[in-house]
Amino acid sequence: MYQIKQTIDLKNSLNFIEIEDLNKASYAKIHLNLGGSLQELVLLNHHLIKNLHPLAYDNTFASAILFPFANRIADGSYVYDNKTFQLEINQKEENNALHGLVYNKTFELIEQKTTPEKAEVLLRFEELIDSEGFPFTYSIDLKYILTKNSLNLNVSVKNTDTKTFPFTIGWHPYFNSYDLFKSAVHFKSRKKYILDKRNITQGIEEIAIDRTIFIEDKTLDDCFDLESNEIGFETPHYSFSLKSSEKNNFLQLYTPPYPNTIAIEPTTGISNSFNNGEGLKILNPKDTYHINWNLKII
Repeated sequence: MYQIKQTIDLKNSLNFIEIEDLNKASYAKIHLNLGGSLQELVLLNHHLIKNLHPLAYDNTFASAILFPFANRIADGSYVYDNKTFQLEINQKEENNALHGLVYNKTFELIEQKTTPEKAEVLLRFEELIDSEGFPFTYSIDLKYILTKNSLNLNVSVKNTDTKTFPFTIGWHPYFNSYDLFKSAVHFKSRKKYILDKRNITQGIEEIAIDRTIFIEDKTLDDCFDLESNEIGFETPHYSFSLKSSEKNNFLQLYTPPYPNTIAIEPTTGISNSFNNGEGLKILNPKDTYHINWNLKII
């Protein structure tokens, strides 16, 4: 049986949900005031996602939902519908807008449900104000479903405005390995994106379709155009499959300055997508976009 507990401590800016089965083999900790992000995850007694302290969430974006854009927008500037918009520059060292607008929003717990086999929580954020850089209203729902060996993250975005808007979306989880040097990421891709010093897309490099990247001592900050909707992560103690419901997917791999940790980020767009159009989608008024990411121990 599963149990769900919410903790609210306004004095210390804490608002999180803990989901746990009674055998303590699976566990999830979701911070509502950090964009509804998953800050800890245990499946089959394996600690897949851990707190990255002392690294700050505002710098890591750990497990953040990246919307309305994943990755970077060069100089925070883009043109849509023949109008120029200026996003806030939240990555000042590169002069970019980074990872969207909801990573630091507070989500509300809408529904919760437990059964002997799983637990579900539904979280929601509603943007009611037209910001200068993204003058559109929307709502975003996050449904987390935890079982003993899997986590499902269902995301729904509804355009509540009277105007269409552009978007991409992504997820930014960091995974723990007991020995990252002996771990590997498996995926299919024909294209690797060439990035400049500001991590803005400049071109494409053709690569072999079947890719296995052995982490070893590599420093990674790379983006790939995926040929399938599945990514594999293999460690000495556990392996998982991460699948997307999207047909067109991209993968960002990043090794942070933190031991035995790697960011494996599924996205629907790439760096500077609002300007280069790679993976860019348009959401019409009153329409809803759905995406599911399924992570399962194998």
